[in-house]
Amino acid sequence: MPEIDSAGGLSGRHALVTGGSRGIGAAIASRLAADGARLTLLSRDFVRATETVARLPKSAHAHAIACDITDPAAIADAFADARAQHGAVDILINNAGQAASAPLRRTSDELWHRMLAVNLTGTFLCARTAVADMLTSGRGRVVNIASTAGLRGYPYVIAYTAAKHGVIGLTRAMALELAGTPITVNAVCPGFTDTELFQESVTHVIDSTGRGAEEARAAFVRHNPQGRLIEPAEVADTVAWLCSDAAASITGQSISVSGGEVM
Repeated sequence: MPEIDSAGGLSGRHALVTGGSRGIGAAIASRLAADGARLTLLSRDFVRATETVARLPKSAHAHAIACDITDPAAIADAFADARAQHGAVDILINNAGQAASAPLRRTSDELWHRMLAVNLTGTFLCARTAVADMLTSGRGRVVNIASTAGLRGYPYVIAYTAAKHGVIGLTRAMALELAGTPITVNAVCPGFTDTELFQESVTHVIDSTGRGAEEARAAFVRHNPQGRLIEPAEVADTVAWLCSDAAASITGQSISVSGGEVM
């Protein structure tokens, strides 16, 4: 993978990261800031997002905005606030998401609609809004954080898996539609990643099955041929490369960051 100029390969670019308060989103924000981007973080948890902003370098001029990405009006207001702070959005990282598990017969209508709303509809709404900026400015990068669940099937996460498959389809369709412009659209598909969200999944397995913590953790790790969890910084490195000029010809791709789980 080409190296990125850490001294400012994204200097002057305005990057907006949804779900940027923790985990993969926070790691991506940190990496893009190190590469010179100015940052806007969207999150439902404004306090946590503000704490993340405080840890970013001052050169990023980062700021946080409270936003529910399933609400079109809230997105319009958040993007208007972001533009007022940093100008047009050059880079959109659709990272916000949720992962709730249930077997098919216990997947309620509410859970189904919530998983699609947060993971798929929110990605669509933010992309539709950001692309208008990018078409006007003549440059842009959209990176959708999907999952290996978008490339294969997993049991007991029916709604989440369906939503992430939708994100892959959305990515491909957008990339083709925008191929005649300077905008690229790609997806990054992490395997099980060592975040707070993952720890919540481990806790759910412990509570629902009675397994011990190590056994529950091993049930996830076994999917990775390298026998480990993915680190958030590894996902962030891939995202940063896709945002760089070096990846100008990469579009419509779904890149698995999973230790070989998906080949």
